[in-house]
Amino acid sequence: MRKVSFLATMAVALLGACNEQPAQDQANQPKIRIVSEEQKQLHQLDAFNLAIGLKRAIYDAGYTCKRISRAGFVGTWKNLDEWTAHCEYDNGSSRDWAIFAGPDGSAQVRDCKDVATSGLPPCVITKRPKGRFEFEAGKSAPKARS
Repeated sequence: MRKVSFLATMAVALLGACNEQPAQDQANQPKIRIVSEEQKQLHQLDAFNLAIGLKRAIYDAGYTCKRISRAGFVGTWKNLDEWTAHCEYDNGSSRDWAIFAGPDGSAQVRDCKDVATSGLPPCVITKRPKGRFEFEAGKSAPKARS
């Protein structure tokens, strides 16, 4: 009887181990990153049009941004591209925003103060767009890309 009980216990233990994969196999899995056309297009925008896109994401998230005086690409985090925008307001205050662009066309907006304490990449620009973030009075604004 003990022999049957021992064999049954061993059989259950062996069956339980069948679905386990060594940790080494999981560590060697290639990481796949999905990138959307929208994410690619953000990298092609000049400063003025990038400011428009980032400002729209900030407003869509329920925040405000009167004027973007600097912005740029921060880096990638998982499948998200992180951008940052420095917003200035009429009362003289300013705020830095982190905008995470997803492969599904979504955008997540966070205050850079919160990003720094959450383990996400800090809001440090690694790639700046060409051009200026505002147009001069008397000149026509650059045409928006479609």
